[in-house]
Amino acid sequence: MIETTAGSNLWDGLYPPDGQTYAAGRPAVELVCDRRVMVDLPSQLPDELVAAGAGRRTVPHALHSVVDWLAFAVWEDGRLVRSLSLSRDTGIVENTGEPLPFERPYWAGERPAATVSWPGEDEEPYALPFHPLDLGEDALRALCGFIVEGRPRPGDVDADTVALHGYRVRDTNAPDPVAREAALSAVVDAMRTRRRFC
Repeated sequence: MIETTAGSNLWDGLYPPDGQTYAAGRPAVELVCDRRVMVDLPSQLPDELVAAGAGRRTVPHALHSVVDWLAFAVWEDGRLVRSLSLSRDTGIVENTGEPLPFERPYWAGERPAATVSWPGEDEEPYALPFHPLDLGEDALRALCGFIVEGRPRPGDVDADTVALHGYRVRDTNAPDPVAREAALSAVVDAMRTRRRFC
């Protein structure tokens, strides 16, 4: 079931709430923002999404700053040419195809990740040779023409000005989202018992 909801813009709509989709169509590009396509292995993008990109380029791109995770892929006319997924905790999950030009400085060691240190502890090297979120921003710029963090460059699309239509997409066989939210709230409320630590 699909119902129309309030829209957003590309800046605010990149990470929509659960069950929410934002989309826009332009003459040269179609955008879809939906967390359901944020997959650990971009090479395993569902077949129907790959098929929808027949005759053109399809680029799934996902970042998650809490776990320093990046995943992106490039499909050309239904053929996978590049897929990369990596995070601080899991390392390289997928690395298929040749690195794209914007990636090369990272793999060559020219953009190392900063070391991490906490007061009273020794410095620890970062788990990867570069920071996934830094590469993710460069991937977003190179593949999609905009960024969400960092300093914009001339020619970058201003994501705040790109309007997106909103849709609530629900599987009719799935539990009702309102009932699911109520059940989750009840569990959270039950966990809020007062505790006293001495």
